[in-house]
Amino acid sequence: MNMIKIAEITFLYAFILLPVFVILFWRMQAKKKKSLQSIGDKPLINRLIPLYSNGRVVLKFVLLLFAFTFIIIALLRVQIGSRIEKANRKGADIIIALDVSNSMLAEDIQPNRLSRSKQAISKLIDKFDADRIGIVIFAGRAYVQLPLTNDYAAAKMFLETISTNDVNEQGTALGSAISLAVESFDKTKNKLAKENNKAIIIITDGENHEDDAIEQAKLAQEQGIMVNTIGMGLPDGAPIPMYVNGIQSGYKKDKEGNTIVTKLDETMLQKVAATGMGAYVRASNSNAGLQTVFDEINKLDKKEYESKTFSDYEDRFQYFVAIALIFLIIELLIFSRKSKTFNNFNLFGKK
Repeated sequence: MNMIKIAEITFLYAFILLPVFVILFWRMQAKKKKSLQSIGDKPLINRLIPLYSNGRVVLKFVLLLFAFTFIIIALLRVQIGSRIEKANRKGADIIIALDVSNSMLAEDIQPNRLSRSKQAISKLIDKFDADRIGIVIFAGRAYVQLPLTNDYAAAKMFLETISTNDVNEQGTALGSAISLAVESFDKTKNKLAKENNKAIIIITDGENHEDDAIEQAKLAQEQGIMVNTIGMGLPDGAPIPMYVNGIQSGYKKDKEGNTIVTKLDETMLQKVAATGMGAYVRASNSNAGLQTVFDEINKLDKKEYESKTFSDYEDRFQYFVAIALIFLIIELLIFSRKSKTFNNFNLFGKK
């Protein structure tokens, strides 16, 4: 199996120009048709410009459009990796459990708790070398967003897509998140090997926890898994914004019509971290506490594992350049006007 990679992904934006060109061409054709109609009826126009072929004009435009498309693909520098390289690496296994409940939209941490959490995770990934990372998201329930991997690019891609819409059931199921994170680690004979090379990082405001997170942290620690917590929010709290079609429509209110203020529950998160033999850090607008957590992870033992990656990527852009040139040559060979020599061979419409 070959692996396809795009080296210059920013050129994808050039595809936006394709519908723009189509719209402009359509408007030009419509304007030209209107101008010709103002001269007279169709038989008269055909006598005045007998060699003009609208079909040829359209065909030439389509050929140019195809040529432009393949030029964009060439600029993307599509590469093929046909050889899989196996390598033994040493690293820790880290599962990040991210709270995606609606309270994470509060803006006491700028731009909001969830966005700042995603930024923090992205920076944390940049610090990893040979460690494997997985992502669990949770609100009222917990789900695996990304299994353990050393593909940091994929991890960032999955991270970017996370939103509060990913889990419909509201709440903060810390215990379920820890339990699912534990299950997500590699298993040996269906039992977790007690090794000091696994860690869980929980990023949440800790509010409205619904299950026994402390008990789950204890079970994780008994299996050699360190549990760290990052409190995302401020003790004074902030209201929860409500959005309709991406536009803020106000703030969440209780049954009495009072604005709900969501506050960071530090006490719970401190207890979870202490039980899990990890660190608790409160994030702020200036510091997400990453270094403290990263220092704790660096204390873990490094386990050797086998990784498989594609290597020997080769550029294939030249094929797309060649196809683009073929379309351009064909376009040049087709004239907008009919040839007098072949006027009797009317392939593009009635005379």
